[in-house]
Amino acid sequence: MRRSILLAAALTSTLALAACGGGTEPAGDETTEPAEETSAPAASGSLTVWVDETREAAVQAAAEDFEAETGTTVELVQKNFEDIRTDFLAQVPTGEGPDITVGAHDWLGELTTNGVVAPIELGDKAAEFEEVAVQAFTQDGQVYGLPYAIENIALIRNTALADTAPATFDEMVAAGQEAGTKYPFLIQTGTEGDPYTYYPFQTSFGAPVFAQNDDGSYRPELTLGGENGEAFAQWLADQGSAGVLSTDITYDIAVESFKNGESPFIVGGPWMLEQFADLELAIDPIPAPGDQPAQPFVGVQGFYVSAQSQNALLANDFLVNYLSTEEAQVALFEAGGRPPALTAAADAVSDDPIVAGFREVGAEAVPMPSIPEMGSVWAFWGVTEANIISGQAQPAEAWQKMVSDIEGALG
Repeated sequence: MRRSILLAAALTSTLALAACGGGTEPAGDETTEPAEETSAPAASGSLTVWVDETREAAVQAAAEDFEAETGTTVELVQKNFEDIRTDFLAQVPTGEGPDITVGAHDWLGELTTNGVVAPIELGDKAAEFEEVAVQAFTQDGQVYGLPYAIENIALIRNTALADTAPATFDEMVAAGQEAGTKYPFLIQTGTEGDPYTYYPFQTSFGAPVFAQNDDGSYRPELTLGGENGEAFAQWLADQGSAGVLSTDITYDIAVESFKNGESPFIVGGPWMLEQFADLELAIDPIPAPGDQPAQPFVGVQGFYVSAQSQNALLANDFLVNYLSTEEAQVALFEAGGRPPALTAAADAVSDDPIVAGFREVGAEAVPMPSIPEMGSVWAFWGVTEANIISGQAQPAEAWQKMVSDIEGALG
């Protein structure tokens, strides 16, 4: 039987806590000798879990095991994913809302600032996850979410047009030119820029957006300026003037052009793959134009525990011992198509070379900052990159102004 130390402790000391919308039954007469452990439920109570349609069936399977083994009733409430964060922020402070909700790691800063989520205790289980997945849910030395899926961009290669992975950016452009296609490579840009997709190029110049702590979390110390940032800006200008980068290439144009065989390479994520079903693909690391690794952002999906949950120990037990199993994480992968955060589950599905390729790149990526200050960066960042690429702005001056504007927005 999958029973946790945390739950066992809860049963002897805190079982009288009421669940959201439900109660608990007495633990029994403490003067009687303990009975032999059986498969009978050891506790009762209730948990409410918010899930989206995609992940509902996978969570339901784990919930049924949890109900059978603990006596806890688990109610799943299906929500539109785009509504979850807003509703969670609104309801939890009033004592409403779920005990557990599905969510994205980059909500963490807003959720902790508003005091609506509680840390979870992964214990030794933390070592069983991909390191970047745990880092993504870490803030001030505490883990606030149970990760289940990792998502990131990589270099998607049409193997009919390029049979080997390029080692450097220049090698990639040369291979694209030798292929004789319309574009040497494709990356979505547009007139407002796309700093998320361009980020691995920027990190290769040693200009990450914010400083990272040893545990992988971020602090609001802007680090994209200085000589390294200006070197990246100059590179953008050079590639723009050479026609390698262009603000004419929107997401739709990039995807359609790659789909039609107009380039051997596109920088993108697994959400594009359905459009490329007729192509033979390989997934490669993004080649670095600078002298440091090209590290894309990684997004991690997971589950949070409400700060107002009256059954936080049961919620923690459900997450750590039931949604952290290989079976549950593979089921979540099959539902959503993103590499699992649990290493054993990721190993189990990595016989698919596409999954394995994205996983390899993601393991070396960095979490997208979840600190609230990140919201002040995007608008200045993307437009500046686009203006430099199009030649409308001088690279060093524009980058310096962007940094100044972001610092002003940060207060």
